[in-house]
Amino acid sequence: MNKYERLKAELETAGAGKMKVFGSSMLPILKSGTLLTFRRQENYAIGDIVFCKVKGRYIDAHKVVATDAAKGYLIANNHGFENGWTKRIFGRAVHAEFGGQAKEL
Repeated sequence: MNKYERLKAELETAGAGKMKVFGSSMLPILKSGTLLTFRRQENYAIGDIVFCKVKGRYIDAHKVVATDAAKGYLIANNHGFENGWTKRIFGRAVHAEFGGQAKEL
């Protein structure tokens, strides 16, 4: 089981889980190597940083940038690249830890 499937299972069973995220697509909000705490929710809003699946690919920490009743949620990074639409979000990032610093999201 990879880290995405493990987190998905934790969110489905316990409603919360943690995972480190890597890359620069969410700078300056998140740095590579940040440990995020995710929580499952019923609804998500524009600006939420989420863990989801778009076009068959796990997206571990990108933002909801638009919503549509028919299409679901439009997911994008912090630099304007749109991953696509999804109706299935597994959880929202609520807490970030990096280099001894912690912040609520």
